[in-house]
Amino acid sequence: MSAALHNEADADVSRYMSALGQAARQAAGVLAHADPRHKIRALLAIAAVLDQRCEFILQENRRDLDAASKEGISAAMLERLKLDQARVDAMIEGLQQVAGLADPVGEISDLRYRPSGIQVGKMRVPLGVIGIIYESRPNVTIDAAALCLKSGNASILRGGKEALHSNQAIYSCIQQGLQQAEMVESAVQVVNTPGRAAVGQMLQMQDSIDVIIPRGGKSLIERISNDSRIPVIKHLDGVCHVYIDDHADLQKAVDIAINAKTRRYGVCNAMETLLVAGAVAPRVLPRIVEQMSAHGIELRGCEQCCKLDGASFKPAVEDDWYAEYLAPILSIRIVDGLQQAIDHINRYGSQHTDAIVSEDYSHAREFLRRVDSSSVIVNASTGFADGFEYGLGAEIGISTDKLHARGPVGLEGLTSQKYVVFGDGNLRA
Repeated sequence: MSAALHNEADADVSRYMSALGQAARQAAGVLAHADPRHKIRALLAIAAVLDQRCEFILQENRRDLDAASKEGISAAMLERLKLDQARVDAMIEGLQQVAGLADPVGEISDLRYRPSGIQVGKMRVPLGVIGIIYESRPNVTIDAAALCLKSGNASILRGGKEALHSNQAIYSCIQQGLQQAEMVESAVQVVNTPGRAAVGQMLQMQDSIDVIIPRGGKSLIERISNDSRIPVIKHLDGVCHVYIDDHADLQKAVDIAINAKTRRYGVCNAMETLLVAGAVAPRVLPRIVEQMSAHGIELRGCEQCCKLDGASFKPAVEDDWYAEYLAPILSIRIVDGLQQAIDHINRYGSQHTDAIVSEDYSHAREFLRRVDSSSVIVNASTGFADGFEYGLGAEIGISTDKLHARGPVGLEGLTSQKYVVFGDGNLRA
């Protein structure tokens, strides 16, 4: 492409994105004061259209899968990209769950009287316009649209080029549902150009977009975090751990470890490192190794693991403890006990999700208190760390930041609070 044509194309993208931003800003003004019943009608209408047009969505998804396969996209990315009846049904259920959640907008909390006689509290308000930039998973289009709509926010969604047909098919269902519910159609907008220029434009639209939420690989999130002129809610890695304590119920430990790793490989809450207390390692590791090997998982172990079962392990290197594999690979380390497990997690982890398996209450409490992650779990799989399982209906992402929102970001994470004051003619001395 010549320089002149390239500049013209960039100008077209700039005009297009500017128009989306202006429309979203206007829609945000409407949504901020929308009747909760109107938002519920819109969500249920979108769910009904998704159900009616499921085969069309799957057909368009197959187009994306075929193109991605020809381009040699990784198995993990293909797994994220794929839709089937069950995943469409999950999107529909997510819409219905979000519709049934309490509306946070306008909620007043923490009201208290001050000595002056005034009452001071906090009211939840929408953030405004939210830009979501994501890769592969078409279900994010629905999750993001639903949560933003329910929380009174307009949204601009930019999916990856590998899911373009899937996302546009889902978007057509969203638009049809909004029309049926007589909701402002620019409440949800999906960018229809796959080029990187659109992302660059979004990151500079501070007059139109209030928050950016990226979902995808580390390189995407790092780029957005570095280039954005807009606040970002993010996590970079999902290096999740399960620690099997020396007071663990070993059957629970085996079941939890297998589920945390094998349920789905390409998700950010999948276990990537298993830590096992040395006192129980000889009894529990052979059972775990047998089942992991049956699932075709490559095991990378510390020196003690290799001594225990040299045939089943490849020697782990330092980089393995930092790795988010998103693949059938697992690193395993035998530790002295609780203290070393906590030290390992806080050093190598990504502050995403970490779990302990233990019947010792004091050990469990110590783990909860000292592991500095956005989700800390006792006697359950790391796979539960998402908005659907936390009762949020769906999630727009996971935040490992410590300001504004942390952990799965649902409705409350998409709102802010302002102080409200009630008086009765009170005057300050």
